[in-house]
Amino acid sequence: MFDISFTEIMVIAVVALIVVGPERLPKVARTLGHLLGRVRRYVGDVKHDIQREMEAEELNELHSSVQEVAHSIESLVREEVGELKAAADIKTETTSTSTLQSEVAGEEMPLMESSSSRTSNNHSTK
Repeated sequence: MFDISFTEIMVIAVVALIVVGPERLPKVARTLGHLLGRVRRYVGDVKHDIQREMEAEELNELHSSVQEVAHSIESLVREEVGELKAAADIKTETTSTSTLQSEVAGEEMPLMESSSSRTSNNHSTK
């Protein structure tokens, strides 16, 4: 955690022994240990909270990107369905038009055939 060597720790311990005294040194060391544990837990909790917030932000970004992709796919599908409907309408109109044309042509053909058959009949009777 801190870049402290063993000799530096020994110097700190000797100064603490002189300042605090041998009777109170174990109690002070125990209190410092508890405080150091609390600080470590606090730092760990802060790190965990920051990590959780970052993950939540990443999830929100992922969610928004998935929604964008879903909307683009939905729009593409709607365009394709619209094109297919338009093509089906054109085919239906073309089929209706060709059906009407064949019906009209079909009515004319018997008239033409009947007139040509009359002409044939007229030639053969003569």
